[in-house]
Formats: sequence, C-alpha cells, structure tokens
Amino acid sequence: MKDSQTDRILAAGIYIISFFTVFIGPLVIWLIKKDSSKLVDYHGRQYFNFLITYFVYGIISTILMLVLIGYLLGAIFGIAFIVFTIIAAVKAFEGEEYRIPFIIRIL
Repeated sequence: MKDSQTDRILAAGIYIISFFTVFIGPLVIWLIKKDSSKLVDYHGRQYFNFLITYFVYGIISTILMLVLIGYLLGAIFGIAFIVFTIIAAVKAFEGEEYRIPFIIRIL
C-alpha cells in the first residue's frame, strides 16, 4: 500500500522539526501518528535511535577532548548529524524506509 502524502510529510517533518526542537517536536509527531502510519512509526523509531546514538557519540567525544582528538570527533559527528538528518528527511518525503548509517538500533 502506498503511503499518503500526509504520512510522507509527517515522516519528513520528524527530521525537519528536529532542527528547531530536537526532542519534543519529533516525539509529538511520532506519538500521535505511530499507530496509524507505518511510515511515520518507522521514521520516528529511526530518528530516536539516531538521537540516542549520537548522544552517546557526543559523550565519547567529550571524554576524548582530554586528549584533543575529541574536538575533531565532535566536529565530524556534528556535520554527520546534520547531513544524515537532511538525507533522512528527503527519503522520508519520498516514502522510502531509509536506514541511517552508524546508528545503534535500540527501538
């Protein structure tokens, strides 16, 4: 079954709104639509796995700042977070189930 235009917009909205409100906005969209849309549920889970994983990467990077390599890792993780968020938003809008690379699948 093809996903509706609304579902694709909401799935992409999870990623887009994350630029303005990292946790609350995507959580609200996901909780409201997860039972009625498989696409929104999939991308909501992907986003929160992504968020948790990059939070862990951030902690590791912060610890490694004691030996200076953490500054480089922090910059790389920050750029990767932005790039993968944009790619995931585009793929969600196209109705695809995009798996973000380098994330831990928790949810």
